[in-house]
Amino acid sequence: MMLCADMTKRLKHFDLELRFSCAPGQITAVVGPSGAGKTTMIRLLAGLERPDSGAITFGGQTWADPDSGVFVPARKRGLSLVFQEYTLFPHLNIRKNVAFAATDMDRVDALMDMFGIRHLAASKPAAISGGERQRAAFCQALAREPVLLLLDEPFSALDVATRRNLRARLKELKGELDIPILHVTHDLEEAVFLGDTVMAVENGQVAPDWLHRQCLLPQQ
Repeated sequence: MMLCADMTKRLKHFDLELRFSCAPGQITAVVGPSGAGKTTMIRLLAGLERPDSGAITFGGQTWADPDSGVFVPARKRGLSLVFQEYTLFPHLNIRKNVAFAATDMDRVDALMDMFGIRHLAASKPAAISGGERQRAAFCQALAREPVLLLLDEPFSALDVATRRNLRARLKELKGELDIPILHVTHDLEEAVFLGDTVMAVENGQVAPDWLHRQCLLPQQ
């Protein structure tokens, strides 16, 4: 199902005004400078914040429309989020974390195999590495069989090898999941590698000129 957003939100230094869509089986990579409104965009799509005007629809269902008084809370949107910070329960072992809110226990084991953490099933989050925790966070998000996957710089705190491995896994899964995926990143190479579409955001606006400027900068 298609995600469509045409939304505004007043922020401290500018107004966020974004209009875009993302089709199932597609990754929209979102890039732009820090403070451009990318995380606010993710929060609006997730239902963690409300737009001031406009509408967010998914597959013909309205998730947010202030003019009509419609707002579907995050827990009812059926989506998953992965952030830079690991969203794991510290008191649960890794398998129980992945299985939390899972719809199919067989899927839990398959995902842990795919992400190479099956051997860590009995470990607590504090006992494994940051890369392993982020793999578990991805498994947890995907085990819910979400209708939409939102990723807010999920690889930025990882070492280069782990980052490359995880983004390769994500690219492999894209077609199988057949859902819209929005991936926020500061890494232009990563955006081009993963994104079917690369959308630059600057000062709350879609800004293709920003992307062109980055591509024209000399390599350091």
